[in-house]
Amino acid sequence: MGKSIVADKSFDFAVKIVNIYKFLSAGKREFVISKQLLRSGTSIGANIAEALQAQSKRDYLHKMNISLKEANESLYWIRLLHATEFIDEEQKEDIFNDCTNLVKILASIVKTTKINLKDENEK
Repeated sequence: MGKSIVADKSFDFAVKIVNIYKFLSAGKREFVISKQLLRSGTSIGANIAEALQAQSKRDYLHKMNISLKEANESLYWIRLLHATEFIDEEQKEDIFNDCTNLVKILASIVKTTKINLKDENEK
């Protein structure tokens, strides 16, 4: 299988999420929201990795859908951390933009996969 751009981007995003979690827990003593972000932000790539080894196209779609949901959840936690002043505008913009790009890619993958599955079922 070839190289997966979405897998690479989600891994890079997860690294940023782990680093922001370390900053928030050690420097800001914030544990609750940052833990939520850690879970959702790292789950994106984990589910993409599972999708790339899926047993079927439906399994692939299911895992990519979970990744999309986790990415959308991550956007929420990022916005909340910024609104409550745990992260500044620069920190927010960096990870928010990366996450938004992942949402766009994943939404496109999900949409295309659904169309392809529908087309296969109609044959």
